[in-house]
Amino acid sequence: MSFSSDLKVELSRINNLKNKQEVHAEFLGYLVTTNINVKGKNIKFSTENEYNINRFAKLLNNMYIDNYKIKLSGKAYSITFRDEKIIEQLDCKNIEKLLAEDNLKKAYVRGNFMGAGSINNPNNKYHLEIIFEKDEYANLTLNLLEQYGINSKILEKTLYIKDGEEISNFLALIGGNSAVLKFEEIRVFREMKNNVNRLVNCETANLNKTISASVKQIETIKRLKKSGKFNNLPEDLKEIANLRLENPDATLEQLGNMLKNPIGKSSVSHRFKKLEDH
Repeated sequence: MSFSSDLKVELSRINNLKNKQEVHAEFLGYLVTTNINVKGKNIKFSTENEYNINRFAKLLNNMYIDNYKIKLSGKAYSITFRDEKIIEQLDCKNIEKLLAEDNLKKAYVRGNFMGAGSINNPNNKYHLEIIFEKDEYANLTLNLLEQYGINSKILEKTLYIKDGEEISNFLALIGGNSAVLKFEEIRVFREMKNNVNRLVNCETANLNKTISASVKQIETIKRLKKSGKFNNLPEDLKEIANLRLENPDATLEQLGNMLKNPIGKSSVSHRFKKLEDH
């Protein structure tokens, strides 16, 4: 299965069905998405995920709605039921009032994603989106996510997130704990790979020279700290030493530019020679 499908399988197994308020909030989350079709008093939800359709049925059962029918057409599952009271609740102001508690907000957003959300394979690119029935529903969820410090954007009723860290926070918010671990593992690997590629693109000789010098300088600084001599050093030597520890990959020229009073490459080299003499 895809990363998106695996996530929905995990979310479908969240055991919170005894909490009727959470069930109601998650259910409303489904109903404001584009995969819900309302005709008169009939409401139809469609998905290609078997676990998702089962989750939706469990929500119905826990809300004492048992007049539903499940159908399979090709790869698509659909579940149809009748309930005009639910339709009357699909007003943004009404939904906001119902989502007074933290757990209810999270359940609602989880319902949004289960209803019409998807996430790309993070090995390829970072992209998560939820397609809503109306712009006002998308804006409601955007505002809810902002309350948790998660930044998202909206384009034509579609809420989307393209930043890896933001997506990871979103997954944690809706209860996808296993998905977060897998996503972070992939994200760390991608960043390491990118860092390696950037290093490879550097001129090999200069890179080796910089690394060798940096290692030697860091060893000198650690020796001075261990012996207690570091605190007695002049402020200009302390400054360059701390910069080197914080920026082990930086060139002498870059370190010189980072100083409060920038100096050239040769002057930085001179300071490191002074450190070696202590």
